[in-house]
Amino acid sequence: MPKKMSPKQIAANQSNAQKSTGPKTPAGRAASKMNALKHGILSKEVLVRGIHGRESRRELAALYQRFWDALQPAGPVEEMLVDQIVTTHWRLRRALTAESGEIALSVDGDAWRREDHDPLRHLFVMPRSPFSETLVVQLKQSVAGCHYLIHCLSEVRQAVERDGELTEAVLKDFTQWLLEEPNDMRKHLEQFCAWRTANPEKLEPEALHARHKEEVLKYLARKVRDLEFPLEQCERRADATAEARQSAAALPTLPALDKILRYETKLERQQYRAMAQLERLQRMRRGEAVPAPLSVELSERA
Repeated sequence: MPKKMSPKQIAANQSNAQKSTGPKTPAGRAASKMNALKHGILSKEVLVRGIHGRESRRELAALYQRFWDALQPAGPVEEMLVDQIVTTHWRLRRALTAESGEIALSVDGDAWRREDHDPLRHLFVMPRSPFSETLVVQLKQSVAGCHYLIHCLSEVRQAVERDGELTEAVLKDFTQWLLEEPNDMRKHLEQFCAWRTANPEKLEPEALHARHKEEVLKYLARKVRDLEFPLEQCERRADATAEARQSAAALPTLPALDKILRYETKLERQQYRAMAQLERLQRMRRGEAVPAPLSVELSERA
């Protein structure tokens, strides 16, 4: 049994503890606040510093400082225990981030993950229908597809600016780029060619040429602007999916995850043990009579 302390001894210890309350001057307090950053040996090593995944050193330092200010360790043993607590807390937070990513992928991104966003896939494996705009509609549902449509329209615009008109050759190229499927853009470009040939307003050749070029370029610019909205939506969805994938990637494969989960359970036990040890040391430092810890040895039978 531990020796029982007298009231005078308890009072003396408490008085001595009050004398060691830390630095008093602003400079001393500022230097003391940096102790958390100097002694966090384990915490420094817990940071992920990969090429595509890097954890914030500033956030870890701020977390360490909050624990340091709250727990006020004194001496290397208490500092070591605070370091263990911070390290385990950071790793548990990382697991929660990965879990959130997995949930986001499962709930919101399952169908999107299965979709192949390469426009070439749409161009070569989609079913063809003379009464459908399936190709253009599906291209508008992906970032790559929207860029492909914008590229096709830009190619036509450059040709019109170069030739001064929308030629049958350029219209044929545009039709082939979309695999000759009927679509609204193709229909309007065909109408421009028919209008130029028929000249229903009986314009002079020079005026007809200028009017034709102007109207075609205005139409192409409008169609490119119309693609900005679906492109922005697709980019937001792709960014959200990429962020969720990155968070989910913080967890390893299932076989390794089982081992890590067991290891994390041990870490949680170490965290609680470190907190209990820290509390015990600090109570003793304040002069309290602390009984010896109860130790139980467990063994497994074969």
